[in-house]
Amino acid sequence: MIDIKFIRENKEFVKNEISKKNIDPVIIDEIFNIDIKRREKIQEVENLKAENNKASGEIARLKKEGKNTEDLIKSMKEVSEKIKKLDEELALIEDEFNKKMLFVPNIPHQSVPYGKDEKSNLVVKEYGEKPKFNFKPKPHWEIAEYLDILDDKRAAKITGARFTMYKGMGSLLERALINFMLDVQTKEHGYTEIIPPLLVNRDTMTGTGQLPKLEDDMFKVVDPDYFLIPTSEVPLINIHKDEILKEKDLPLKYTAYTPCFRKEAGSYGKDMKGIVRLHQFNKVELIKFSLPDTSYDELEKLLNDAEEILKRLNLHYRVVLLCTGDMSFASAKTYDIEVWHSGTERFWETSSCSNCTDFQARRARIKYRAKDGKSYFVHTLNGSGLATSRLLPAILENYQTENMEVIIPEVLRSYMGGIDKITKK
Repeated sequence: MIDIKFIRENKEFVKNEISKKNIDPVIIDEIFNIDIKRREKIQEVENLKAENNKASGEIARLKKEGKNTEDLIKSMKEVSEKIKKLDEELALIEDEFNKKMLFVPNIPHQSVPYGKDEKSNLVVKEYGEKPKFNFKPKPHWEIAEYLDILDDKRAAKITGARFTMYKGMGSLLERALINFMLDVQTKEHGYTEIIPPLLVNRDTMTGTGQLPKLEDDMFKVVDPDYFLIPTSEVPLINIHKDEILKEKDLPLKYTAYTPCFRKEAGSYGKDMKGIVRLHQFNKVELIKFSLPDTSYDELEKLLNDAEEILKRLNLHYRVVLLCTGDMSFASAKTYDIEVWHSGTERFWETSSCSNCTDFQARRARIKYRAKDGKSYFVHTLNGSGLATSRLLPAILENYQTENMEVIIPEVLRSYMGGIDKITKK
């Protein structure tokens, strides 16, 4: 959420910046006008309350002097009725104001390139080279079917389209990836591991910006009013909801492995093969709570922490700086890490690392106590570290052999009991 004071003082700037995110700037005019009515109503209520307080003191004085207070008491009751009516009107205005504010996105950082969509994203770095084969590499779903390690058909029978079932060596490889990533982030990069709830309430989803804008993309439980998490960013950020942190403890760093649940958009048949676009997928998430002055430095470190996983797996990838029109609602600056998949001959996003500045902290009411004794909003950062539904296919496609066996990356072998190759039974 953006500070309303900032909107008041920089109305045209805010309108221009959110339009870069393809948001109609008219919402700022609407908020500005509602805010004027809201402040006028607040002032009117405060004036009447001050009048009532003055009358109350006058009544006490007159009673002490034995004088008649009947007319003053009658007048005071009339003022109280006015206050009650104005409070009801103010509550409606406040509700409208708050609902509008929740649809205003975060403002892009000045270093973010302008653009309407992903065509304007910038590749800022690359690592490694595309693997070379003396045969035509196959897509991961053909390899997985041949090796009998993923079963989309039975998953569809159990639930429906865009689900998969890991089997045998597929399950072991998935678990190895998760444990490897958690070990690197906790033992080497200083993140504290969390196992959070997979169901969260409406206020929690609102705190990170998924609600109200993205409610239709979420899997929802009707009773009680809970949501399956689309990413563990949601519960991890809300660990410190309604808290004031200590400045000396920042940055705080958390990581978690969870299943994630999303209603993937798109027409039937698009990216339906394989596991790169599922309704349920596994991901290791990285979260930081940072001081405002250092949050963009922390973003670069977060990016490096995610990249390290791919470097150790020896996978070719590139880092892309997202343009204004391709960024998420809550983000001020985002890097995507895209990994090369040899079988499908394309890059797939495997991680997204973002600085949300104080946008989520305002919604979730997360502050820190500074040395001057005052409390300020923290900055929040999040990054995939990484999504296995993109990582496992990359391994299958980039480490395949001509006879559709899969070489296990060296760093994963100790997590797989020393197995160095997946072969057909």
